[in-house]
Amino acid sequence: MNDPATDLLLWARGTGFILAVAVFVIGLLLRLIEIYTLGTYRHCIPPPNPAGVSSGTSTVFRRFLIPSGMLKRAPVTYLGGYVFHVGFFITLFLFVPHIELFKSLLGVAWPAMPNVVVDMAAVLTMIAMLVVLVSRLTDPVKRFLSRFEDYLVWLLTFLPLLTGYLALHHLLLPYTLMLALHFLSAELLLAALPFTKLIHFITALPSRWITGQWFGRKGVIS
Repeated sequence: MNDPATDLLLWARGTGFILAVAVFVIGLLLRLIEIYTLGTYRHCIPPPNPAGVSSGTSTVFRRFLIPSGMLKRAPVTYLGGYVFHVGFFITLFLFVPHIELFKSLLGVAWPAMPNVVVDMAAVLTMIAMLVVLVSRLTDPVKRFLSRFEDYLVWLLTFLPLLTGYLALHHLLLPYTLMLALHFLSAELLLAALPFTKLIHFITALPSRWITGQWFGRKGVIS
């Protein structure tokens, strides 16, 4: 008799993964086509400003900096956001098993961070997400501006971190079952990425560059 947890893990690592990648690729292509077909009103484009040629690149890096005075006004938003993004990057791209997965898919690999560092990054990322969620729920303005998608995206992002941490430390559920849940939660995140605000994972840097170039043509700083 087959073990249901093992069967679930095998499905998640095989068919489930293929389906998630297929939905991601198709969804991403549709979103890119949608963005491209928006077009540009060429008569609205000002003539290039020689001083703004590198404006796009500078805007990409400048937007990583916290605007003057904003850290004092919204410390949770900015500090929580930085801890989350840096921690999530470390957890996703610098953990040995994840690098091996990327290597099997793309044929390339890169140096990993020690497991203890990745483990700490995952914990800090989850703490930052919880703090930001509490801030969203308790701040009247943030709560008013929040929609169902915001909470769904939070959950889809949090679950792979939580299940991965629990699987790594053999906590709560049997390892095989928790690992299967980790795969499934990561696949849900991947499949949802093109259709939710998570798409900024792909579009954030290009959009910053385009915005910087656009303003550079006008001779102003974005």
